[in-house]
Amino acid sequence: MSSLGMSRLVVPSVLAAVLTIVLAWPGSFVDAKDLLVPKEQAITEVGTIRGPSFDEQQQGVPQSLFTWITMAKGYEVEWDTFGRKGWYTQDPRLVPIGPGSVFTPATPAVYIVFEVAPLEDPARFGVQWFLEQPGGQLSSDPVGGDVLEVPGHERYGFLELKRSGEAWTVGDYLAKIFIAPLGQQPFHAVNHVGTMRFTITEATPADPPGKKP
Repeated sequence: MSSLGMSRLVVPSVLAAVLTIVLAWPGSFVDAKDLLVPKEQAITEVGTIRGPSFDEQQQGVPQSLFTWITMAKGYEVEWDTFGRKGWYTQDPRLVPIGPGSVFTPATPAVYIVFEVAPLEDPARFGVQWFLEQPGGQLSSDPVGGDVLEVPGHERYGFLELKRSGEAWTVGDYLAKIFIAPLGQQPFHAVNHVGTMRFTITEATPADPPGKKP
């Protein structure tokens, strides 16, 4: 047999032997695992990042992506019409009820109600709130968090800050607000856009004049 014929027989045999060894080897490519399994990080910032405050807004001046944003005791839904009875949009207008920044310990939840420019793509809005310690330091871990997915081409939304027990702990709180593309980790330092403050006090806060109760 010629050397060319021998080489044609040897090459397939060598390939078959190599394949057998690879498949039989412990931890082979068949059983390969991702060594860097993605996981959501609890803390992604270095130092203290607070961002701009949304507590004081100027009329007609948007902040970040928000046309307006406020804290409130609740919200109600109003539906826009297209000018004829019975024709409604799929984007209800949200109206804050009892806007303010001072609440009692018995308040079931504090709401952050907002309007944004119409979104081209879905986005995730998130909030984490922290209790301020003496000296202005924040609690090491957030008291709670909430995430809302806002579909594309919608403008209104709300975040719900629920009390963690039977009553809020009296004190001052800082809420960190995040905006992230859909699919991204919401509570990442790079997605932090601003802050809002609120206070829990034993005294019953008075409603601002002209505001809904």
